[in-house]
Amino acid sequence: MPDARDPVADLKRIAFLLEAMQEPGYRVRAFRSAATALTALGPDEVAERAASGSLRELAGVGEVTERTILESLRGEEPVYLRRLESTEGTPLAEGAAALRAALKGDLHAHTEASDGHFTIREMAEAAIELGHEYLVITDHSPRLTIANGLSTERLMAELDEIDRLNAELAPFRLLSGIEVDINEDGSLDQSPEVLERLDVVVGSMHSALRMPSAPMTRRMVTALANPHLDVLGHCTGRMKRKRRDRPESTFDADIVFAAAARFDKAIEINCLPDRLDPPKRLLRLAVESGCRVSIDSDAHYIGQLAWVRVGCERAFLCGVTREIIVNAMPADELLTWTASHA
Repeated sequence: MPDARDPVADLKRIAFLLEAMQEPGYRVRAFRSAATALTALGPDEVAERAASGSLRELAGVGEVTERTILESLRGEEPVYLRRLESTEGTPLAEGAAALRAALKGDLHAHTEASDGHFTIREMAEAAIELGHEYLVITDHSPRLTIANGLSTERLMAELDEIDRLNAELAPFRLLSGIEVDINEDGSLDQSPEVLERLDVVVGSMHSALRMPSAPMTRRMVTALANPHLDVLGHCTGRMKRKRRDRPESTFDADIVFAAAARFDKAIEINCLPDRLDPPKRLLRLAVESGCRVSIDSDAHYIGQLAWVRVGCERAFLCGVTREIIVNAMPADELLTWTASHA
């Protein structure tokens, strides 16, 4: 077993790096406060508290700082510190470009079949031009009538068209998918039998976005536990518009992201400029919670497919690494991951 590290030194180093990267002051204070609390105890009592599971009883020690301390005491470089060290001094443009270069495809795109404006072929050809190896077509599910959601029959016809186009466009691959509505009770707006046929299922909420926090949290966790869901789309539902903003939905993010990590589902980094969802504070929390992410354009026009670069910038700023991005996987590896949820 490796020798223990100094958790106080690790906490102070994290605080320094956060401050150097101009992260919010409350994050810096959280790690400094934890370091102060441990210094007051001394290493022997810290070890005893770690063994008894009572670190969280200390003022200034929370879930993330506790995890950091335990990793240090095991002789491991804390994951939080490792992420910060890996990006220290890297210019935003360079870090974002590295993430963009890692992307193999896009898991969320719409066509004229629902509320997009181009055909499947046109979207595929644009994706090829951008260097993607695959594109998932995720038109809306039946309930979202305002977006011309696809009935089961229309979706089956779309799958047939995807098969025909794949024969022509190889080695590029179109993958079958859906942006399925998450109903108020957390169920999904399409039958399990249909969802089972799809390569990738993105689940999003488009209604009842002002639910109180507790039922909204249950709704999201229920959806994440569904074996057919792979990606939680634009999780807060916020919109940033010139005329009228739509505020974020309220939910217990710690519980939701813990569920995503538990069920090995991805949190979407939605790249539409009027969404940019989740906000950076929640994206950082998702990363700290051990979640996978997908960086998706949510494109409705061919040019919007290029907007993944915006999500890559936000991802880099929030500590996302290539290893946790599901659409940095080659297509076959991605499909193995989605199939593991069933």
